[in-house]
Amino acid sequence: MGPLRRGKGKQVPTKAEMVQLEDAAWSRFEEAVESLSEEQIVEPGYYPDDDWSVKDLIAHVGSWMAEAASMLERIRFGTYEPDTRDTDDLNKEFYEANRDLPLDVVRAECHSARIRILQEWDALPAITTEALEWFDESAAKHCAEHQPRLDEWGKELRSRASAPGDGRVSADESGAPSG
Repeated sequence: MGPLRRGKGKQVPTKAEMVQLEDAAWSRFEEAVESLSEEQIVEPGYYPDDDWSVKDLIAHVGSWMAEAASMLERIRFGTYEPDTRDTDDLNKEFYEANRDLPLDVVRAECHSARIRILQEWDALPAITTEALEWFDESAAKHCAEHQPRLDEWGKELRSRASAPGDGRVSADESGAPSG
């Protein structure tokens, strides 16, 4: 399929507009993650039924960005074939590949995947339907899709950490125990 064109009644976003949407969604996602301690990020409960942690979510988002970057590269080189793999199967594959990785590796891979998807998006000579779908679904929309649960889980984790008498000892700025 060829490039999308702006026409009567059909508003197609520009590359720059899509990057702005992605950047806003990523900033919100990253801010929510950064509001948590490392212990909170690796604590299971983000998806209670699947025992996911925020670390698993970071790996999930990064895996889809890496997959999308690969697809954008194929689109750019004219070798793209529609992906018929099952999304749930891919999610399980991504989870299994990343679940035992340390948090610093998961974070680095996610950031690298984000850089790569942005580079591939920028390198496209034109926006095609497929390119727009891969970029949007794997970047801005994907972060936004997970944001409500991330915010909710983060709030729960932070409230647990600050609850009096929760059995945890926290330190004040001097490093002395405060509870």
